[in-house]
Amino acid sequence: DVQLVESGGGSVQAGGSLRLACSASVGIFSRCHMGWFRQAPGSECELVARFNHDGSITYKDRVKGRFTISQDKSKNMLNLQMNGLKTEDTAVYYCRANCGWRSEDKYWGQGTQVTVS
Repeated sequence: DVQLVESGGGSVQAGGSLRLACSASVGIFSRCHMGWFRQAPGSECELVARFNHDGSITYKDRVKGRFTISQDKSKNMLNLQMNGLKTEDTAVYYCRANCGWRSEDKYWGQGTQVTVS
């Protein structure tokens, strides 16, 4: 059973920073590729940053240079350091585990709200 629990969201002024964390079930990092997504009100869910199967990292263009994704496999933790936050970054942020090519092989956390004013 895959469990993902996000934390670290909150309200911050523009220009500020937040660090999101995602605690994952034991063993997830060994078979899944992890990433962060977000969904703003009235908008579709979009990729923020993810680890690819070859170990490379993909960032959404608008967060490059401001956000940093990292993972600690020994602690089953996925992190997202967000600096220079903008109002456009306001969204619910989700941790996702991509464990296969099927839709049912993708697992999501419950989300954490980030509000930038």
